[in-house]
Amino acid sequence: MKNKTLAAWLAFLGGPLGLHRFYLHGWGDALGWILPLPTLLGAYGVLRAQRLGVDDQLSWMLVPLLGFTIAGCALTAIVYGLSSREKWNGRFNPEADDQAPAGGTNWFTILAVVAALMVGTGVLMASLAFSFQRYFEISQ
Repeated sequence: MKNKTLAAWLAFLGGPLGLHRFYLHGWGDALGWILPLPTLLGAYGVLRAQRLGVDDQLSWMLVPLLGFTIAGCALTAIVYGLSSREKWNGRFNPEADDQAPAGGTNWFTILAVVAALMVGTGVLMASLAFSFQRYFEISQ
């Protein structure tokens, strides 16, 4: 049984490493193995920006990868958390009853959705602001 609350928290906290994909689809999930790549490239961009300054062109291209990956995983956590019990169980627990408790929503699910909404929105806005600022400074 795939638990909706656990999947939402995994998408929020471990999504950039693909943990939610491995939990829901198994170790053979291609997207789960691809997700760490933009995360690591973005983290490398942050390190370059710290060492070389924000004028480093490679870092200003790589940093948004981390932000957009985190924001995308936060959105995934929101979608998981807000899915109905029937839809969740039909997709991830097809052998179980539509009303199985694994697809239910509780306060921990709501907390995951709220946390993902707050952090995901902040990271997305920061990534967009950083990207546009760098773009307009370079294009002058």
